[in-house]
Amino acid sequence: MKIGGWGRYPLIETKLKSPSSIEELVQEISKNNSIARGNGRSYGDSAVNKSNTISMKKFNRILEFNDDTGLLVTESGILLSEIINAFLPKGWFPMVTPGSKFVTVGGMVACDVHGKNHHKEGSFGDYIEWLEIITASGEIKRCSKKENPELFNWTIGGMGLTGVIINVAFYLRAVSTSWIKQKIVTAKNIDHVFEIFEKTLDSTYSVAWIDCLSNKNKLGRSLVFLGEHANLSDLETNMKSKPLSVKNKSKFKVPFFFPSFILNSFTIKIFNSLYYFLGSLKKGYKVIDYDTFFYPLDYIFNWNKVYGRKGFAQYQCVIPLKNALEGVRELLETISNSNSNSFLAVLKRFGKQEGHLSFPIEGYTLALDFPISKKNLDLMNKLDEVTIKYEGQFYLAKDSRLNKEIFKRSDTKFAKYSKFRSIKMKETFSSAQSERLGL
Repeated sequence: MKIGGWGRYPLIETKLKSPSSIEELVQEISKNNSIARGNGRSYGDSAVNKSNTISMKKFNRILEFNDDTGLLVTESGILLSEIINAFLPKGWFPMVTPGSKFVTVGGMVACDVHGKNHHKEGSFGDYIEWLEIITASGEIKRCSKKENPELFNWTIGGMGLTGVIINVAFYLRAVSTSWIKQKIVTAKNIDHVFEIFEKTLDSTYSVAWIDCLSNKNKLGRSLVFLGEHANLSDLETNMKSKPLSVKNKSKFKVPFFFPSFILNSFTIKIFNSLYYFLGSLKKGYKVIDYDTFFYPLDYIFNWNKVYGRKGFAQYQCVIPLKNALEGVRELLETISNSNSNSFLAVLKRFGKQEGHLSFPIEGYTLALDFPISKKNLDLMNKLDEVTIKYEGQFYLAKDSRLNKEIFKRSDTKFAKYSKFRSIKMKETFSSAQSERLGL
């Protein structure tokens, strides 16, 4: 069967296995070179092996919870949405969440995911107490900062290439409501966006939506979203009776693949102008539900079909703080001058980050979506060169098309990772991405 990531590019022929016990899992690992796969929400080919892909969906139990410390132990195949549904009504929420709740805990470890709060609270790996992993020898090892620390450090952000993660212990945060106090600020251009970010570093959550088709003195015009977990005193009277409610909202379903001509410069320009205008009308504070703030695209079931059968590539890079404004400006200018389009463009501020393989560095990260076409693939090659020019790096959870030479020029820590991976490890665990990038 052919499977891919969320971007549906590339689609790769593979055998997909779904073991339901540790014994079956160990046996499957011993047979062939393989890679573990969660819910398929990484965008490219990082969770696909060309011969043997192992689904972890059946390893989805909650194992233990300490309601004094917030330490939760789960199997790696459980979805973040299942954790939120179980624990938010009890007053607990993830310390770090990506932009979709339909990801597995194992995937969050392998990608060391970040959220809108990285500038202040770091990445998911900062809240992992320990994890258990099946190694290339078939042995189950528990690792932490103190026990098997090298394996622990290289597994967080290691894209599943050190072994199969089976159990994870990580911390949740205590919250008093399920609501978010949001503030929207309009930014007239990219300089203004950066000014807003730097003045609001004390905000727990911050993210900017960018109009990629704006140019000249409006280049990078944006809506900046700031957020805090709402307290009881922030809620209206009708909300206070059930402050920790979790509502399962009805989803809009994309029933078919859109024709490729639907997303073009004209339609995206109309959407961007309308979105910016409507957002500017909502300036100021408003209390909204957590789903709307953290997971707006999760409302749309199969939203990746909007990009058509050819799929799309997400491009995400980070530029170090010293070069960030100049680098992001040149990235946006390159897109604007190309007469191409990104349907979604998101900018976030990163803080300092420890970790052997963590993607974030202190600076700014820009994420973009491009429908697959020769024109857009050529554009992304140009964006690669701009990123490297400003000493930037690329996020492997989003990558589907980087080449080995560009990757090696951008990120020296993965050369050390390749040395850490033993011959046995390389023979046992690999993905289409690891082969493409020479990991």
